[in-house]
Amino acid sequence: MAKRHLQSFPWRGAAFLALAGLGVGADGGTGDIRCALGCFMSDGNVASSLDANPPPGVEQDLPAVLGRNLRRLRTSRGHSLERLAKQSGVSRAMLGQIETGKSVPTIALLWKVANALHVPFANLLQADVARGPVVLRQSDAKLLSSSQGQFTSRALFPFDGSHQVEFYELRIGPLHRENAEAHAPGTRENLFVAKGVVEIATGSDKPQTLTEGDAIVFEADVPHVYKNLVASEAVLYLVMTYADDAT
Repeated sequence: MAKRHLQSFPWRGAAFLALAGLGVGADGGTGDIRCALGCFMSDGNVASSLDANPPPGVEQDLPAVLGRNLRRLRTSRGHSLERLAKQSGVSRAMLGQIETGKSVPTIALLWKVANALHVPFANLLQADVARGPVVLRQSDAKLLSSSQGQFTSRALFPFDGSHQVEFYELRIGPLHRENAEAHAPGTRENLFVAKGVVEIATGSDKPQTLTEGDAIVFEADVPHVYKNLVASEAVLYLVMTYADDAT
């Protein structure tokens, strides 16, 4: 059965991501998942401000969905909280809080957990599988946020199962730099700049400057950096492709 092994990705984000503040990360991490999920990537600081008018039901849904999925994935693999804590580097107390819906962690912490469980990041926020057309309203966007809200990611696909390809909208604050850790081998990113001027640096390669309308494809299994070069928000669209690991 094909499995994707993902590693923590400072992001980013998505993923990801900031409409309604739901909680502040613990366990040495700084950040919060604002609404649901968008991307996947960040070890930066995240603001803990609360949205006075979050989308109806979201603030209750995210912690419950995340907790249910984490417990299901952990137990299905025969892991105790202690064992998962050791493998992921996230404390037992924090994992317990997530499973009981009492805390929503940082994006970076979720990537650590996903990597330890050997599942795609989105599986932790997976909802029931939808049938027929799925409309993703901007007003109901599921976002992740990092670095005091300077980096956000919005998922442009439903969390209703495994995806070989994921699609995100990224927003980078003025002059902000976001560091991303390496993804699993074979992971590729295809970025399109819809607004602004950004610099993308991957591994030891020479940094590339992209302006509006430019795109770049790169192997994301090395540390990489997203940097907004101008004093206004940059908007990018990301297609992330995972490699199959048939086992």
